[in-house]
Amino acid sequence: MIALLTIREIGADEFALAWPLFRSVVAAGDTYSYPPDLSFEQARDWWTTSPTRCFIAERNKQVLGCYMLRPNQPGLGDHVANAGYMVSPAARGQGVASLMCEHSMAQARDAGFTAMQFNFVVSTNTTAVRLWERHGFHIVGKVPGAFRHAAHGPTDVYVMHRQL
Repeated sequence: MIALLTIREIGADEFALAWPLFRSVVAAGDTYSYPPDLSFEQARDWWTTSPTRCFIAERNKQVLGCYMLRPNQPGLGDHVANAGYMVSPAARGQGVASLMCEHSMAQARDAGFTAMQFNFVVSTNTTAVRLWERHGFHIVGKVPGAFRHAAHGPTDVYVMHRQL
């Protein structure tokens, strides 16, 4: 029997659980604009300091994914949520990102957000684009050459949005 995936919120004191996955995803230079040499402390602060909340997806105490949830903008834009997701290469194609997306939308609704927006979806990350579209997100904008992809050079990014 396959153990169930659990998703739970973590604080700064547990960010080390997500760090190996976080570091490997960022170092690849193909999906996140964070500097590839981002330090543990910077990553922990960006993903766990209020109002940002951090969650991990784990099975048998192994972290398979993580995501952060926060207001997209402060003040008059804080009713729209923003989120970012990372999945372990070994767990890709197993529905982890889909479950985290569903979980994050429920968390966002419970927190009073009325919509969710992804500001920087790299266009060559077609798996993520298709996944977000399956979850009701639409491409509402394209920023030409905004991402310096490690393999493809200047690459477009999408802004994706949906109502909650």
